[in-house]
Amino acid sequence: MSYKASFRVWRGDSDAGELRDYTVEVNEGEVVLDIIHRLQATQASDLAVRWNCKAGKCGSCSAEINGKPRLLCMTRMSTFTEEDVITVTPLRTFPVIRDLVTDVSFNYQKAREIPSFTPPPGLKAGEYRMQQVDVERSQEFRKCIECFLCQNTCHVVRDHEENKESFAGPRYLMRIAELEMHPLDVEDRRDAAQEEHGLGMCNITKCCTEVCPEGIHITDNALIPMKERVADKRYDPIVWLGNKLFRR
Repeated sequence: MSYKASFRVWRGDSDAGELRDYTVEVNEGEVVLDIIHRLQATQASDLAVRWNCKAGKCGSCSAEINGKPRLLCMTRMSTFTEEDVITVTPLRTFPVIRDLVTDVSFNYQKAREIPSFTPPPGLKAGEYRMQQVDVERSQEFRKCIECFLCQNTCHVVRDHEENKESFAGPRYLMRIAELEMHPLDVEDRRDAAQEEHGLGMCNITKCCTEVCPEGIHITDNALIPMKERVADKRYDPIVWLGNKLFRR
């Protein structure tokens, strides 16, 4: 069964833009990305949208649907009624290039600032030996598809452009936590997480967790444990005493 849906889609570039109204046919079983493609094919051939796999695994088609950061390919039209007006806008936290496509290079810059996996000295690739139980905590974080929805919804940068220089965002704080929890990583990342990547600016509102399409518990399993590790190193009296004695 098909029907006509009312869409409002943001059109424009870095200089200016506006929401434009469209009426587009919807068929049973379709997702929002299907409708955007039909809109391109029938009414707006110059509409820019980023996408790749259409299976919720590449993270390319991130946008905001009715104000909520979501993947276009994973948002079913059946979640809306036929009377709903569906508004599709680009990710708000990042600069618009054109229409629904944003410049997400901020995220790749932050990725480059994090020191890579550091195995014990003398241990060569192929010699790594770990038990499954040792990697279960950090393995969850490897499901990340880098859609950057968590980065987009984090109000530390969403509402404060000036914080981007000193705040890596939940995706890359999670990356630091993943490496810190890795049984073969010997780099102490706690001070860098706090001082260089802005862990202390995160106030654990869980908005990043709420929008993650992979269901990763970013706040509870990565950010809070990382904050606890930083607090242990800096403020635990037993650790402080041990550091004093070790220095002597």
